Amino acid sequence: MTRFVRKTLIAAALTTAFVAGNAMAIDASLKTEKDKISYMVGADVGRGLSQIKDELDLKLVLQALQDEFNGGKTLMTQEEGQTVRQEFMQKLQAKRVADEKVAADKNKAEGTAYLAKNKAKAGVKTTASGLQYEVIKQGTGPMPKATDTVKVDYTGTKVDGTKFDSSIDRGQPATFPLNGVIKGWTEGLQLMPVGSEYRLVIPAELAYGENAPPQIGPNATLIFDVKLISIETAAAAPAPAAPEKK
Repeated sequence: MTRFVRKTLIAAALTTAFVAGNAMAIDASLKTEKDKISYMVGADVGRGLSQIKDELDLKLVLQALQDEFNGGKTLMTQEEGQTVRQEFMQKLQAKRVADEKVAADKNKAEGTAYLAKNKAKAGVKTTASGLQYEVIKQGTGPMPKATDTVKVDYTGTKVDGTKFDSSIDRGQPATFPLNGVIKGWTEGLQLMPVGSEYRLVIPAELAYGENAPPQIGPNATLIFDVKLISIETAAAAPAPAAPEKK
């Protein structure tokens, strides 16, 4: 869908909402294809605007759309609108950076505290890089090299216990090249004989650092319960389910 078409659909949906909003009663049924398309587009617009809804006066949004559709006089020129747009984007960007800084500092502090406490736990070993691991079950098979492709089952959680990923929940093990994932995985799985189950506690600098996916957050220390199922042959096709390097 082109940007022009998308803007047109959005405008049409909001203008329809404006007209309907002025009616005494709204017919909530979706009888025709046009009705369904209109409602679908309106729902998409609503979801798209939900993150900035506190910044908007919906009546003015709808008024501006109606003014543009009618070709009449608008309360703001295009030049004035561009200035407001740039200032608003700068405001949102500044807020995003500030929020990420707060989250990064919080995650870093919580991770540091967790690593210090976990390090003292019986059975936990710490490598020179700072990776911590605990043997839950020791396998008897070969250990993979960084250049190998492996098949694993895993569950990933944050230090507060929040689960963010699990091949077990998906019902399918993950297969991936060991040198194509985060550093903590590349190092940790090379310590595991096939058939082993380890708990890996991975500091942020060996995980995603400041560039983590939204469901993880910046500077997060991560915990993975991993079972190394097998070392695959070179011909095996890697699956994208494992945590990827950023």
